Amino acid sequence: MRGAETNAETNAAAASVRRLLSDDGRRLLAQLPPYDPDRVLSVTDRLRADGHAPDLVAAALTQSALRAKATAKFGAAAAEMFFTADGLEQATRPQIAAGHAQRFVDAGVDTVFDLGCGIGSDAMAFAAAGLRVHAVDLDPATAAIAAANAPSAVVEVADATAISIPPDAAVWLDPARRTRGVADITGRTRRTFRLDELLPSWEFVVSLGTSGRAVGAKLSPSFPVSALPPGAGAQWVSYGGEVLECAVWFGPLADAHRVSARLVDASAASHDVVVHTDSVAPSAESIDDVDIYLYEADRAVVRAGVTAALTDAVGGVELSPGLGHVSTDRRIDVAFARRFRVLETMPFNQKALRSWLRHKHIGRVTVKKRGATFDDATFRRDLKLKGSDHALLLVTRVAETQVVLVLDPDD
Repeated sequence: MRGAETNAETNAAAASVRRLLSDDGRRLLAQLPPYDPDRVLSVTDRLRADGHAPDLVAAALTQSALRAKATAKFGAAAAEMFFTADGLEQATRPQIAAGHAQRFVDAGVDTVFDLGCGIGSDAMAFAAAGLRVHAVDLDPATAAIAAANAPSAVVEVADATAISIPPDAAVWLDPARRTRGVADITGRTRRTFRLDELLPSWEFVVSLGTSGRAVGAKLSPSFPVSALPPGAGAQWVSYGGEVLECAVWFGPLADAHRVSARLVDASAASHDVVVHTDSVAPSAESIDDVDIYLYEADRAVVRAGVTAALTDAVGGVELSPGLGHVSTDRRIDVAFARRFRVLETMPFNQKALRSWLRHKHIGRVTVKKRGATFDDATFRRDLKLKGSDHALLLVTRVAETQVVLVLDPDD
């Protein structure tokens, strides 16, 4: 019975999307006021009184809410796009998708098959870059939305593993990272980051990638570099400091660097920063190696394991391997790290820290942790602070010693 219920739900969702994409649906969307959750009931009543079908009104108002939410990711373009709740959450940001498209262009690609296209955010970027796009999604409603968002693309409903791809076409895959049919308490399907739970499977991605054609795949930031096939490259991508994906590139799309980090700034005027290195970051041996400046590498740099690019840039040492904090006596602007001035360094001892903070009249603290586990609220409460000043604390490790660094941003 569950299979029949699922098919019925899929068909109903597709029918709802078709109505929304019809001329009547588009006209209704165009006349809606800016989305205001406090006015949903009154707008619903008015539209129904005007003779609009209840199901179309509900679909239009849901779409209006999604467009309002999507503005944070897609900007003004969201007002003309179509979304599903899961599709919006999983969609690639336009600035990141543009980078994907540029890599295909730089490799001389002409046609891209976008397998698992979702709502079409990457397909839109590919088309904008002048590529011919053939997009595929297994879900009919999602495919219909992708076709509306990327009208120049050929979009079909199909199993990505069963379609025929011309030998000269490149492939982009965004495997589903949700376990179908398993919902959490919010009603959303459970997010999965395991390679063996992807759809299409990781084995399918690798088989395409190792065939010699140009292939790229968008994966979770938790992708283990140990799973990277020979000859492929993995690039961890951050946007505004948050790591959002690991893109794996095969064949002509793979460059000389097995692992790298790509930093995409939230400002459209900024250029991407790509970080790679073949060096190994030197590590501090004791608390005495903590110098006057501390650099915190972007999380994509840490995930990619290329913190040595930062130690090379500033002539410093990483406080503890894999944590991304580098200390040095040099004040240098680095595009992929934030700089702090170190005001105090001490072994992690709450009594000694409380005494120091009271002596400095510190009444409020911001606590950053890296390589340390404790409850922030309990930690702050036990400090029993009094005073009017504020301090930024980093609790981390130097070699095998847990330490506290009192920092001052030095931007």
